[in-house]
Amino acid sequence: MTDAAYIADRYIAVWNETDLVRRNALLADGWCEDATYVDPLMRGDGRDRIGALIAGVHERFPGFRFTLDGCVDGYGDKIRFSWALGPEAEPDMIKGTDFAEIEDGRLKSVIGFLDKVPANA
Repeated sequence: MTDAAYIADRYIAVWNETDLVRRNALLADGWCEDATYVDPLMRGDGRDRIGALIAGVHERFPGFRFTLDGCVDGYGDKIRFSWALGPEAEPDMIKGTDFAEIEDGRLKSVIGFLDKVPANA
């Protein structure tokens, strides 16, 4: 069993990293090269494309931060966790739940669901 909480913490760290060099290092450390990410709004195949999606989120929501929301759950090579995203004044403006598959301690695939999205986001 992979340490689900550790994987989720690393996932959040990647999404919060604004420095391109550090974000790419976190992606290389925590994601398989051919990893996939998909949610209702975007899809990325491979670490480079996933990194570009993350950069796009930073451009659209400057100053917003991701946090884990609740407990991380996992078994075998699968984990599930919820997160919140927002500015300091409203840190849970946007919320979601992600399901991930792990391979050799790295994220292989992530499927995201949006649980709370304001009309203006």
